[in-house]
Amino acid sequence: MSELKGLLHPSGHLLFSAIYDTCCTTKNFAGIDCYLLRVGNLADAIEFYVSKLGHELKWKTETAAGLIFPNSNSEFVLSTENGPETDLLVDDVPTAFSRLVAAGAKSVAPPFDIPVGKCAVLLDPWGNELTILDLSKGEFKMDQNKNVIR
Repeated sequence: MSELKGLLHPSGHLLFSAIYDTCCTTKNFAGIDCYLLRVGNLADAIEFYVSKLGHELKWKTETAAGLIFPNSNSEFVLSTENGPETDLLVDDVPTAFSRLVAAGAKSVAPPFDIPVGKCAVLLDPWGNELTILDLSKGEFKMDQNKNVIR
């Protein structure tokens, strides 16, 4: 990510500098956790993305399913409740949230619990939504049919 620090806008202004210096030098953005799409019917979406397009099912619940992106640790998630969104993985949501707010991001939803850890939603100075999450409670555990065991 060090290449982002030096990106200049044609006007000569340094892009991303405040957020980069305050957040990313501490490696809070570890990567993309998932790309999440809202679907009307989970079974139909699994049929389309798994059976017709060939993605591999990693896990599923009553309202969501995680598919494997080949060549990536990120997941492609289908949800009947949320989306579309891209979730950024961080080491610790409360710490990353505080640093992002200090850098100028605005809180949309302060840290809250999710099944695998914590999540928060912010807006960067340009109005882009940043959904951050951590895996502080651990990744999902599945049975032999890839159903999430709670």
